[in-house]
Amino acid sequence: MAEYFIDAKGLQCPGPITQLFKQIKEAQSGDVVTIEVTDPAFKRDVESWCKKTKNELLELKEENGVIQAKIKKA
Repeated sequence: MAEYFIDAKGLQCPGPITQLFKQIKEAQSGDVVTIEVTDPAFKRDVESWCKKTKNELLELKEENGVIQAKIKKA
């Protein structure tokens, strides 16, 4: 299992989801991608995206204006 990190702070929708999509596409099943963003709409977007793509949202938290999500590739 590999782990990847994406710094998408400062990007607005759809930038963070696009970055996430590209990394998940390159990852193997079971790999974990952590992404940090500052776009407040990302929380809703990543939840919907994970349900739609069947990837598992392991963690979603916000601290000091930075949203961090951990996603496990299906």
